Amino acid sequence: MKTLTQTLNTVGKATEVYESPDGSKVLILPYGGRILGLFTPQTTRNFFWTHSALAAADSARAFYAGNEWHNSGGDRTWLAPEADVFFPNFPKLDKYFQPRQLDPGNYRFELTVEGPQLVNELRLTLTRSKREVDLRMTKAIRPALNPLRYEKLSINVEYAGYTLLTSLELLGASVNCPDRVGLWNLLQLPHGGDMWIPTYSKAAPNIIMGSVQPDDLSVDEQIIRYRMRSPGEDKIGIRAVATAGRVGYLYAAGEQSALVIRNFYVNPSGEYVDVPWNNIADFGYSTQACNVKSHQGPFSELEYHSPAIGSGTGRSRCTDESQIWAFRGPSQQIQLIARTLLSPAI
Repeated sequence: MKTLTQTLNTVGKATEVYESPDGSKVLILPYGGRILGLFTPQTTRNFFWTHSALAAADSARAFYAGNEWHNSGGDRTWLAPEADVFFPNFPKLDKYFQPRQLDPGNYRFELTVEGPQLVNELRLTLTRSKREVDLRMTKAIRPALNPLRYEKLSINVEYAGYTLLTSLELLGASVNCPDRVGLWNLLQLPHGGDMWIPTYSKAAPNIIMGSVQPDDLSVDEQIIRYRMRSPGEDKIGIRAVATAGRVGYLYAAGEQSALVIRNFYVNPSGEYVDVPWNNIADFGYSTQACNVKSHQGPFSELEYHSPAIGSGTGRSRCTDESQIWAFRGPSQQIQLIARTLLSPAI
């Protein structure tokens, strides 16, 4: 964490550190609105993926001076529908562009009585309607104590966690805008692990992007396993009606194993407005996972959406709450934690 912080500060990307009552440390990068790192009290090893350019000041300086999207890594917040926000020529898919007012945005760091938060106000032009919307995004960091602290399990592992409160608000005349916009949180993790997605019933993952190899995706009655090892860029989506609101990613961490779980609220009655690019009438996806091993870097993304605000939803503002629980330790003990918090099928 010290090296990463020094590098970023050296190249003019100031960082902040939040320490929760249990000693968990969260590295905050206001540039891009990132939660860039999560660390246990025992070690300074990051649970999250960060761009390799951030390993040294010279490469980081060149990275941030470039015109390409500055994907620093970690936990970021985007907006949906993807078709309206990131494809300026939709339905043509010839150009994918991250609006700079969204990412990196113009986040300001605020320290409140409850804890730190990041605030970004922006104006977006939605591709299909050509209408502008004015928005405020707020990301607040709070503690998340070990969910197993009262369980009688024979384990001795490292733990770190945090709660993320993400708010989205339509501003001014946009309160009456006849469009819908939703929060989209994406967590980047080291490549090569397994994503475990518990479901209430047997789900049918939709291939949103790329071509997932049959051996990499297994679907059982109440669990989906996605082996994230392939080159290229591939992505799956699972509907809100089936997803249980908890997704885990298990990966090797040297001689140990690491497990990162995101716990979030799923409301099948809400309007999940992100759609597959080739079927814009196919609504209802709450949970996504993206395998990336390309020029963007090698990472695995754990993604989820919140119900939209705007036209027909009865809401001009929303606040979403999620927890990150991260464990590192001997493989057998991490497997036990995965079975306890996700599914006995793991």
